[in-house]
Amino acid sequence: MSKDLRIGRRGFIGGGLTAAAAASVGNTGVLAQEQAKPLPAYVGWKDPNAMIIHSDQTLEMKRDLFGSSLITPEDRLFVRNNVKAPPDSIATDRDSWRVEFKGVKNPKSLTLGDLKRMGVVTVATVLQCSGNGRKYFMDKLSGDQKMSGTPWTVGASGCVIWSGVPLKAVVDALGGHVAGVKFITGTGGEEIPAGLNPKDLIVERSVPLSNLDNVILAWEMNGKPLSVAHGGPLRMIVPGYSGVNNVKYVKTVALTVAQTDARIQSANYRYHSMTEKPSPDQPPVWEQPVKSWITSPLNVKKAGQVQITGLALGGMNELSKVDVSVDGGKTWKTAKFVGPNLGRFAWRLFVLSADLQPGEYTLVSRARDAKGNVQPEESPLNGSGYGYNGWRGPAVKITVA
Repeated sequence: MSKDLRIGRRGFIGGGLTAAAAASVGNTGVLAQEQAKPLPAYVGWKDPNAMIIHSDQTLEMKRDLFGSSLITPEDRLFVRNNVKAPPDSIATDRDSWRVEFKGVKNPKSLTLGDLKRMGVVTVATVLQCSGNGRKYFMDKLSGDQKMSGTPWTVGASGCVIWSGVPLKAVVDALGGHVAGVKFITGTGGEEIPAGLNPKDLIVERSVPLSNLDNVILAWEMNGKPLSVAHGGPLRMIVPGYSGVNNVKYVKTVALTVAQTDARIQSANYRYHSMTEKPSPDQPPVWEQPVKSWITSPLNVKKAGQVQITGLALGGMNELSKVDVSVDGGKTWKTAKFVGPNLGRFAWRLFVLSADLQPGEYTLVSRARDAKGNVQPEESPLNGSGYGYNGWRGPAVKITVA
């Protein structure tokens, strides 16, 4: 099993966040003090003052609330649903939740209670919507170019602690996988309205079998039973992969020869150009790219020493460094990582101390992973606005008096 899936109790960081003092989020066009909108009923327990409500199925955390903690509290964590969330009643008797396992030598249906007796592991991962940062793509469109989807800035992301059973342990207990399989395919338990083609709506995602040592079936997040809003009673977690691959309410886990032909895999969540339609032969949205952004300050009124903080992630790889610029990328200085390293799938908090005298500043950050991948100035434009990881888009513009 991957060593990155083992995090001891001492490595756990408390869930509280320290709110940044700033009210503006730089050039994102979102104000933190805007009047809170009513929350959808299924997430009525979240902090309404922490969320930007794009729709009932898309809620983004405000940028000034990332703070200086590594772990994102559940009541501030973003929400993105492809299908309407099931009723809370599915979690009334959690241990009776049943999952079908296929593509193994001894196929079997197991309850959550059964899975809890087969092993437990804990992993910290960045959970991030595939479209996080889409607004920065939208800002670059010209002429008759159009892009659909939620205009996320940086808040469709969070770093959380998952606990559950390693999928590898389950597969081994069921005799191992059959010959020829190449993918892990998870199927969600959302209800599909009658009269519609299930393959058009079902949340069913396939990822390469190479992830078998990392995938977990999680029943707990940040030390609490996983809420229905975030995939409970059970969610398939693929560390380092974009959020859509982390299948909620997982009902079937199959080791398969080919990727699923469900629309969400075969036609959606593919990297394609602005002039192409998505198709199965295009690259799928799988691994998260190296990325970072500034979290504080988001405005400054007084000249002097300032602690510039931000968050960086390496996707599948460890981070090696983060550089920060106060002049929009003309010059760079290396920031310092602070706080514990929760593993390669988690993000890191970084800080650069800077003496800011009166004037205008543009704060940006640029991350590099241990394999030499460097965050680009801009991400190549794609038709659905997936995978934005440019450092130019989330720049923070401030004025120092």
